Amino acid sequence: MRILNTGGGTGGHVNPALAIAETVKQNIPETEIAFVGTDRGLENTLVPKAGYKLYHVNVRGFERRLSLKNIRAAWLALVSPLKAGKIVKEFRPDIVIGTGGYVSWPVLVAASKRKIPTAVHESNAVPGLAVRKLVPYVDRIYLNFKISAEKLGDEAKGKTLHVGCPLRSDIGKISSSDAKRRLGIDGYAFSVVSFGGSLGAGRLNEAAFDLMENYISVHPEINYVHATGEGYFEEASKRFLALGLDRYPNIRLVKYIHDMPLRLAAADLIISRSGAITVSELSRAGRAAILIPSPNVTDNQQYKNAKVPADCGGAVLIEEKDLEPGTLSKVLDRLFADPLKLIDMGRSISSISPSDANKRIFDDIMALTGHKDDVD
Repeated sequence: MRILNTGGGTGGHVNPALAIAETVKQNIPETEIAFVGTDRGLENTLVPKAGYKLYHVNVRGFERRLSLKNIRAAWLALVSPLKAGKIVKEFRPDIVIGTGGYVSWPVLVAASKRKIPTAVHESNAVPGLAVRKLVPYVDRIYLNFKISAEKLGDEAKGKTLHVGCPLRSDIGKISSSDAKRRLGIDGYAFSVVSFGGSLGAGRLNEAAFDLMENYISVHPEINYVHATGEGYFEEASKRFLALGLDRYPNIRLVKYIHDMPLRLAAADLIISRSGAITVSELSRAGRAAILIPSPNVTDNQQYKNAKVPADCGGAVLIEEKDLEPGTLSKVLDRLFADPLKLIDMGRSISSISPSDANKRIFDDIMALTGHKDDVD
């Protein structure tokens, strides 16, 4: 079997595609898989590192204001399907799967016109422009959140499949007690982890310092780890030392969390942004959360993602504009005093996204390509 994956720009688009590829390879090792992305996205690092061939299509997104860049974007929208068509013809895929980003559009359109089975995965609660435009062309629309189907209109009926988000890790497979033991955390300690993504988030770092200085430091029974992100670590480390926070054995400041599956398993509460992948990982791990959406994301997608677990009781949503000194301390104090509430939140957030997304997508790929009977 031959599979062509397309999606690029951010880890939120690339990692689900890699998770799908990994699942297919585990089940059918001889499968040939390649990727199509742009020449400037994160796919240029992640895809070759995973050992897959990467093709490029030049395409740009439209800006939400009058701009000369939109003229180039319009031109590329016209010619990119031609380039994508050449790639599809050369690779001869049995199916083409998109995971978001503007590059998905020309590749899936080119495949659809050649009568090749097509599917697209939407990680966000509210489908992006590329996915909405692809509804007439694709055979299947995989959804992370069930409510996304309501935003796609009547034309998508019969095409959508609620699968969750494919993930490439051991998240949800490690017990809390085992994780705490492996990390050297007292089994009775209340464990909190906060982070703002790989690059970090300035406002979250400010809130974390307020929390460490004024609340965690006087609660030795709380084990707290905060990841500053790559761009903030040097400055944050100096501040950490200047405030004397290094003398508290229950507080740790790190640049990046490399053992996220283990940290999520050990945590009783997570404080983070609300990108689609992060929310999916929290759902898979069943971890209560305080979500602080980034206000700088197109269509305010992180707020919409955070609303899904918040509305079902699985998370506390705090908008960045409401993040004042003492805000996190008050919310954490309330949750710390009510462990049963945290357990209920964990169960609630687990319900928003299926935990077997990789298998659901693999099974459907087999059905769409007519290989359903080839795998036990």
